[in-house]
Amino acid sequence: MATSIMVTSLAMICLVLSASLANGAQSCGQVQLTVAPCIGYLRRPGPSVPAPCCNGVRTVFNLAKTVSDRQANCRCLKSTSLSLPGLNLPALADLPRKCGVNVPYKVSPTIDCNKVSY
Repeated sequence: MATSIMVTSLAMICLVLSASLANGAQSCGQVQLTVAPCIGYLRRPGPSVPAPCCNGVRTVFNLAKTVSDRQANCRCLKSTSLSLPGLNLPALADLPRKCGVNVPYKVSPTIDCNKVSY
């Protein structure tokens, strides 16, 4: 009985997560998990960005379909950058460009995410 409840709960969580991803909207937790492979690079930037990091960056920005989605992602990335010590902020600002993702703003702890409108 307990196992079937756990399986049902897990299935519901997967359904909710997949529905939000299909609609483009991502929770901040989803954004953080998607770009988590970038943390090592952002603390110690090297000559090239690891592929899993760039894949995450592409995913986050490609799923943001509306201005509201983009502003929410911006707020999430901003707050995350403030909470992670030791990040190289110039590397953070340049990360989308290095991953070949066209983002018309620089992610930083000081960005005004209400001005993100592309």
